[in-house]
Amino acid sequence: MKVAVLSGGVGGARFVRGLVELLPPADVTVIGNVGDDVEVLGVHVSPDLDSILYALAGLNDEERGWGRADETWNALDTVSGLGGESWFRLGDRDLGLHLVRTQALQAGVPLSAVTRRLAQSLGLETTLVPATDDTLRTWLDTPAGTFPFQEWFVARGHRDEVDRLRFEGAEDATAAPGVLDALAVADVILIAPSNPYVSVWPILAVAAIRGALAQRAVPCVAVSPLIGGRAVKGPADRMLARMAGGTSPAHVTDCYKGLIDAIVVDEADGDELDGLGDVRPIVTRTLMSDEDARRRLVEAALAVPA
Repeated sequence: MKVAVLSGGVGGARFVRGLVELLPPADVTVIGNVGDDVEVLGVHVSPDLDSILYALAGLNDEERGWGRADETWNALDTVSGLGGESWFRLGDRDLGLHLVRTQALQAGVPLSAVTRRLAQSLGLETTLVPATDDTLRTWLDTPAGTFPFQEWFVARGHRDEVDRLRFEGAEDATAAPGVLDALAVADVILIAPSNPYVSVWPILAVAAIRGALAQRAVPCVAVSPLIGGRAVKGPADRMLARMAGGTSPAHVTDCYKGLIDAIVVDEADGDELDGLGDVRPIVTRTLMSDEDARRRLVEAALAVPA
């Protein structure tokens, strides 16, 4: 079974890890969000791509939820001591990857090719590809002003409520090489349990990707990032409540209107299934607390019939 999965954020990375624990890794293609990419201290950081890389390579910090395990912070401490930009937490091990990426990008290598090199260097068989090689960035309109994603999320601690989003560069962005092919040959397309607005919508902002999902000939299954109407981590529930009017499975489903055939929801939301229309609900436990839990969630997402 060939699977294409749209993913962003920590929850998406954990879900992808569950996929490759159940399926042959080479049969999985992950299409990653680049809307929160940022340049910090002169280096290009791709947080969602890196979360997936680290999770697949077994290098991620499970306790902190982001970055690499066994991290040290000597470089950042020096930056801070010298009065430099230290609001974005770059660990020493993490920084090494960003330096390699930045050097390649400055030499004219596309982000997709750089990402492929990094994955191969880490011994991964799974294909990880950014949604686009073009510059696409998420901006958020809030009562306090308009901010690029990382300023809103990290520097301001995502405390500002969000009224609207825009994806700068999306109108000219084309799908990265391999993305449309992966969607075309997939037996099933999955949307990981990521924040719909800031992790998945930037991917869908690439017109060719949204078009491929709209014209799909195979099932597309989304996994809700909410449990009991609450986000496990991050602001997805607050964003849904403000912009969609609620946090039920129907509100999550509406974020993917016309693009999905089924949605996986947690047992805590099993009594809130009104308003799904033609989208089939799949109810299971969705908290990915360990390998068995990840496997159970993946099996549920893959159980939808063709």
